[in-house]
Amino acid sequence: MNLTDRFLHYVSFDTQSDELTNMTPSTPGQMIFARELEKELKAIGMTEVSLDENGYLMATLPPNTDKEVPVIGFIAHLDTSPDMSGRHVTPRILKNYDGKDITLCKEENIVLRTEDFPEVLHYIGQDLIVTNGKTLLGADDKAGIAEIISAMEYLIQHPEIKHGKIRVAFTPDEEIGQGAHKFDVKKFGAQWAYTLDGGEIGELEYENFNAAVASITFKGRNVHPGYAKHKMINSIRVATQYAIMLPRWETPEHTEGYEGFYHLISFEGTVEKTVLTYIIRDHDRDRFERRKKEFEHLTRKINKEFPDCASLEIKDQYYNMREKVEPVMYIVDLAFKAMEDVGVTPIVKPVRGGTDGAQLSFKGLPCPNIFAGGLNFHGRYEFVPIQSMEKAKEVVVQIAKLTAEK
Repeated sequence: MNLTDRFLHYVSFDTQSDELTNMTPSTPGQMIFARELEKELKAIGMTEVSLDENGYLMATLPPNTDKEVPVIGFIAHLDTSPDMSGRHVTPRILKNYDGKDITLCKEENIVLRTEDFPEVLHYIGQDLIVTNGKTLLGADDKAGIAEIISAMEYLIQHPEIKHGKIRVAFTPDEEIGQGAHKFDVKKFGAQWAYTLDGGEIGELEYENFNAAVASITFKGRNVHPGYAKHKMINSIRVATQYAIMLPRWETPEHTEGYEGFYHLISFEGTVEKTVLTYIIRDHDRDRFERRKKEFEHLTRKINKEFPDCASLEIKDQYYNMREKVEPVMYIVDLAFKAMEDVGVTPIVKPVRGGTDGAQLSFKGLPCPNIFAGGLNFHGRYEFVPIQSMEKAKEVVVQIAKLTAEK
């Protein structure tokens, strides 16, 4: 299979993850997909192919040089986002895109409008893979998987390109923040690695959010509303009061770049009990800690007005990999040069999110993030230019080549 055929095959697998199952992988489709990839890796000539019971798939491209070369790795994730269905994905190739609105589903009037998604205009004249408007596409991160495997196959077929030992890994459950939890860094055995999990062509990232999740539970007291004066405590109203005390403009829809935020992702409530769930994000560690303190402050404030009503639980999820990557910045410089060498303009910017690489960096495997080429992840308007996927493959090949030349 060529790169495009690979990708179109991969998106046929339903690998949507689910944070409620408490299993690894969280859904059976991920293991089904991993077994398919296991067979393919062996078929193209990879060695040391292993798939463990948790869905972590690893393989080796042996070195073809006697020169001592650092072992490097490339990583992508098996799962797709829980935000939208990844079942029965029906991709379509739109050749030589003309810059007009793209009708994804005529029957349901689902249209990718350039007014809403102007970034699509950067790809006029290219070949776009789009959805039928009823599911996400899965370029996050099946484009990354296809690019890595295609790059490995290319290196196998072109032994004149000298390289050291290369390790690849495909992980489960990245989309629910658990992709690196059971990743065996020692078994992987790389000195450093790159995740191919970025968006538009050129993205190169070694900074990400510090991240936490906060859950606030409000206990109410229900009384017949006809006789509730001075008796009822409506937990929904108390929770709403709590929510509006957070800064209005520090939310995802009002922030960009290095600006952090509070994001209410769930509100479940009755008069008796309401639970608010927030994610907390900030690139700066000190501001991140202050954001968590703000939740503690507001909880105390609510409990002063409504004694013992609110209880708070905060759990850190991951941290900014910058502090682990900066001491080895040559691995970022290497990726930067590889992009330039293949005609891609590097776009170095912070990740407004997290990747497996963030957690892996703190587990001892420095791991910047490289573009996979897709845009509008996690929804029906997701698309990926074929030319961007081809360039990502070339970047992987060039990184392998440059590492051997150091």
